[in-house]
Amino acid sequence: MKILDTFSLATRMFKNRFMRSFLTILGVSVGIGAVLFLVSLGYGIQTAILSRITTADTLLSLDVNSGSSDLVVLNQASIDEILAIPEVKEVAPSVSVTGQIALNNYTGNGLINIVVPNFFRLGGVTPISGEIGESLGVNDIIISSAGVNLFDLDKESAIGKEIDLSLFMTVKTDTDFDEIEVVNRDTKYIIRAVVEDENTNYVYINSESVKDLVFEDYNNIKVRVHREEDLDKVRVQIIEMGFIVSSLSDTIEQAKKIFNIVQIVLAMFGLIALSVSAIGMFNTMTIALLERTQEIGIMRAVGVGKGSIRNIFLIESVIMGFLGGLGGILFGTLGGELANMGINMLASNFGGQAVDIFFRPYWFMGLIVAFSTIVGMLTGVYPSVRAAKINPLTALKYNS
Repeated sequence: MKILDTFSLATRMFKNRFMRSFLTILGVSVGIGAVLFLVSLGYGIQTAILSRITTADTLLSLDVNSGSSDLVVLNQASIDEILAIPEVKEVAPSVSVTGQIALNNYTGNGLINIVVPNFFRLGGVTPISGEIGESLGVNDIIISSAGVNLFDLDKESAIGKEIDLSLFMTVKTDTDFDEIEVVNRDTKYIIRAVVEDENTNYVYINSESVKDLVFEDYNNIKVRVHREEDLDKVRVQIIEMGFIVSSLSDTIEQAKKIFNIVQIVLAMFGLIALSVSAIGMFNTMTIALLERTQEIGIMRAVGVGKGSIRNIFLIESVIMGFLGGLGGILFGTLGGELANMGINMLASNFGGQAVDIFFRPYWFMGLIVAFSTIVGMLTGVYPSVRAAKINPLTALKYNS
């Protein structure tokens, strides 16, 4: 039998038994849509979270500090030694001191982080209000959302406000004891951005604004390498200097492993729905076999081969699976968009930020259509084999 004739006979059931075929395809679409909806939810949450904490620079950066050890210190000599490593592109040191932060009639204790402008880029610090960039002015200041709340402001109205700072500096006395000295800054600092942190009151200021002060040691430095392949090599060399090294990329890798487990669990729930749909498709193909038994007998009697009979049923089941996959893409995408719209409406009502928590990679949508087609083919294997083995004489006598 010619391929076109085989295909024509296979698709005839979609016309003769339209409603049954439609409901079968709909069932597969719902199952595939459930898989796509749940897996895209897992991908979306992963993408939304990681995109907020990572940038290209942060993934190529290492955090270096001396820990609690007094044997090694992170000073300018240490920075020069690290910069001498060929794979190191740039560094961003930071010093943290306690102090007082005053705005209008409010004063509170907080942490004052003294940084160079590229610290924000290497550290992946992103604002929820205002702007942070390499052009951070000498008198610009970045404040945490906890600080904004302390001063009875919101993240929008805080931008442009002036802040007074007092630094608590540790100095050595003549008797070699540590003493706290309060250093009041005459300069007014202007809030340029707010960063998300509801737990700790702190600010970032440009190191140029306190260049009259002497800081012998640094609390932390960000080390940016040229390529991802350089991370491990530079890490080993810095550890050999006695420093503690950590990397956000390590955390990202661990987070991805956790998200992969979450996606697998979500996919398993979707596969349950798909299994029910596959059973329905198998039932449809079995009923079609019983209804067409006499027709099969006639075709066998006029010389149609077993292979052609088998192909008719296989093509029919493959088409059902393929159409079910396309329908699943439609249902999964539509369901995700509606759910995302509803979540963002709730978020906006409660003062949250809009975010897309559904992410559907094109390769995954192609994979899921192929998977649906394979499932359709597998459900048609048994009916097609049975149809090919039917005895023509027995089939002609069969009365459905």
